[in-house]
Amino acid sequence: MFTQARVFALGAAALLALCAASMLTGAGRVAPGQVIGYLLGGGGDGHLRMVVDTLRLPRTLAALVVGAALGVSGMLLQSVTRNPLAETGLLGVNAGAALGVVAGIVTVGAQSGGAYLGWALGGALLATGLVLAVGARLSPLKLVLAGAALSATLTGITTAVLVADPVTFDQYRYWILGSLAGVPMDRVLAITPAVVAGLVMAAFAARPLAALALGDDLAVALGHRPGRTRLWVSVAVTLLSAAAVAVAGPIGFLGLLAGYVSRTLLAGRVGPRIVLSGLAGAVVLLGADVLARVLVRPYEAPVSLLVAVLGAPVLIVVARSRAVAAGPGDLVPARSPRRTARRGRGAGVLPSDTRAVRGRRWSVLVPVRSSAAAALLLAVTAAAVVAAVAAGQSGMTAEQALRALAGTGEGGHVLLVQEIRLPRVVAGLVAGAALGLSGCLTQALARNRLATPDMLGINQGAVMAIMAAGMSSASGTLFAHWWIGPVGALAAAVAVFAVSGGIGRQGYRFIVTGLALTTLAGALTQSLLAWQGLGSATAVHSWSVGSLAGRDYGVALPVAAGLAVLVPAALVLARRLAVLRFDEDVSAGLGVDPGRTRMFLLVTAVVLAGLAAGVAGPVAFVALAAPVIAARLAGPARLPLIGAPLTGAALVVIADTAGRVAADGAEIPVGVVTSILGGPFLLWTLLSDRRS
Repeated sequence: MFTQARVFALGAAALLALCAASMLTGAGRVAPGQVIGYLLGGGGDGHLRMVVDTLRLPRTLAALVVGAALGVSGMLLQSVTRNPLAETGLLGVNAGAALGVVAGIVTVGAQSGGAYLGWALGGALLATGLVLAVGARLSPLKLVLAGAALSATLTGITTAVLVADPVTFDQYRYWILGSLAGVPMDRVLAITPAVVAGLVMAAFAARPLAALALGDDLAVALGHRPGRTRLWVSVAVTLLSAAAVAVAGPIGFLGLLAGYVSRTLLAGRVGPRIVLSGLAGAVVLLGADVLARVLVRPYEAPVSLLVAVLGAPVLIVVARSRAVAAGPGDLVPARSPRRTARRGRGAGVLPSDTRAVRGRRWSVLVPVRSSAAAALLLAVTAAAVVAAVAAGQSGMTAEQALRALAGTGEGGHVLLVQEIRLPRVVAGLVAGAALGLSGCLTQALARNRLATPDMLGINQGAVMAIMAAGMSSASGTLFAHWWIGPVGALAAAVAVFAVSGGIGRQGYRFIVTGLALTTLAGALTQSLLAWQGLGSATAVHSWSVGSLAGRDYGVALPVAAGLAVLVPAALVLARRLAVLRFDEDVSAGLGVDPGRTRMFLLVTAVVLAGLAAGVAGPVAFVALAAPVIAARLAGPARLPLIGAPLTGAALVVIADTAGRVAADGAEIPVGVVTSILGGPFLLWTLLSDRRS
């Protein structure tokens, strides 16, 4: 059993040892003995002074300050929200600060530590306010997903800004990794007052937070004001996270790690836990930074990647622990046939919804509402296609676009539409249809509207596989490696299901497991981009966030072939898929083999997601939104196996068109548009699930 004194003694010893290792390790060919002699007051040449004073000492101090700031801010968030999963990276606070810094770089050319801090404070304050406003209404697991929605929206806006400014992107792609390399001493000194102020505020918040842990009513009875405490803590978290991001970029999972360590070792008073969380944050970040310098010499591994490798398993452990109580809707039960029948009648789904269409020797049962919804979605998709081929600098009207599609318009219009715009639109149609059907299948299998390929890390697995294959081969394009997308998606799916214990069995815990792996894969993606040249990284970056630029019929053909085979297969199994809404015993009693059916449909969904990633990259939230919208139109009686692909196709084409025409002189990738709009949609889905 660890006593408090022993814990702090071991932490202090580890910190001192890592400080020594940091000063003795890194760039610059100087012997450890020379560094030790110089630090003890001995002389040294100019090279030694440069290595120690300019490179290693500021880097070591930055790791101490940033680690302590992020550790304490994570612990404060966990205490004020009473949620062990709360952390500035997971809840979007770091993304808000990063957006502020990028806005400062683009608008006023911010370069100094003080300028970074000011802009980061604004972005972090906005994100913190949103997190605390939403956090009171959501369970711990849903709060993390709401943070993912906020992060997606803020990161999408950041990416949209960067796409239009390659120079800023060149700076940002290294800073986004959370690197401490080359941090100047003046930047560390500039953020020190903000960190000190945040730590002092954290110390004064210890007693109110201890009272708040007992509940708002008891806290009021003890003389504290919960609203004032939350405001005080939000300011402290904003100061600490903004200062850390201004120096080192957004480093995720560090607050989660520090809070987990302090809560595990010191389950008692809040004050000692605040101190230990700062100590743990400094130890973890400094240790990761030292390891980054020696792991892949002569290069450096990204610090944020190493922290994510440590933090992702902790996130999974905490999400599966008893400390995270299941809130309403966190565990999604299987439906009983009787309950489903009552819901159907309550929603107005009557037998009269199906009409018999009879001929002389045949008759067909036609679902009226589903058919009407499919016809409406088909019309919307057709209109989206016409708008997509007409929109742009050519100024074509809808009539001219239709003539060009038919090949009877002006020569220039026909060339523009059929050779440039239409192939891109077709690629968007097949990618969106694949994502829509994939999301419909995974949502039905998991009995959870948030169980989609992008939330489960499946899309990121496909992207990682395609990027690794493309960057290690002599092929000039990533699209030549589309075939490896389904392989990477299947590997990611196996990892998620193995860790979480199976699809649909852990409710939102299953989704949080996928989110952890998605974050880890995202860190790996950013690392691959940082090691590329600027020209290559810019092109790959656009694809890695979801883009249809430069797509042609050849790229769309594999996805179209996959849809031609897998859509009919899904329709054939539609009845069995509907039966899987019930529990295992009922499904087996109705003649369906749950295990075999679930496996086939799961592989179908994963392969579709991998094929879509090969065409357009990881287009976010389409697989979430398309089935939900289609189900709203078609009603709850049937799965929208036709409506979801149509909705997905329309959403991707509309988003791509909006990205092409929204900014003058620049093109916003389709994945960025869907991220900006999909974050609020995910939040609405969470809140509507709570109300239901």
